[in-house]
Amino acid sequence: MNLILLTVGWAVAGAAAGWFVRWGSVRLASLEDLEPGHRRWQVFGPPVLAAILFGVFAFHFGMTPTLLIRSVFILVLVQVIFFDFEHRLILDRVIFPAMVLALVVSLFGQPWWAGLAAGIGAGLLFLLLALAGSAIFKAEALGFGDVKLALFMGLLLGPLPTIQAVFYGVFMAGVISVGMIVWRRSMKGTLAYGPYLAAGAAIVLYLLP
Repeated sequence: MNLILLTVGWAVAGAAAGWFVRWGSVRLASLEDLEPGHRRWQVFGPPVLAAILFGVFAFHFGMTPTLLIRSVFILVLVQVIFFDFEHRLILDRVIFPAMVLALVVSLFGQPWWAGLAAGIGAGLLFLLLALAGSAIFKAEALGFGDVKLALFMGLLLGPLPTIQAVFYGVFMAGVISVGMIVWRRSMKGTLAYGPYLAAGAAIVLYLLP
């Protein structure tokens, strides 16, 4: 198949899947008694980002099983990014099934136990950081949604790639935090870490062979 045609076609499929992600997020928000927003970035963000990522991954991997599997996880990450930006919440209804799927996929890797170990390790690390942040700052530094996201990332990526993804995520969050402080001229306010961790995971998914 012509690579350009594949890239364009898969990007179109990504846009359609992104619309489904948005539709599903609206329905899930109603189950959580949350009011979905209607700003342009909230409505059009998921299909646009999914289309871009699908196209980039298709051009990089070609029509392979890797493309199909990673596209599914890209949709999970897109949902996490926009839902957490909008509602400051990572849904168990999304992340738990994604964990199961990531665990199943990791069983076919070499060694098979690496994903499980990385998931447990990343989850415990973020749990300790969340508890320490709450104890020291008397406020929620990291949410338990971030803990579950870290566990998912470990299952999906494996040990060293998870560290790389977390580094990317923390770096992006740090840059945005500094920008917000400069723009607002104040250190008040909170930042959702989930979208940046998810973005880091998406970058590493692309880089992984």
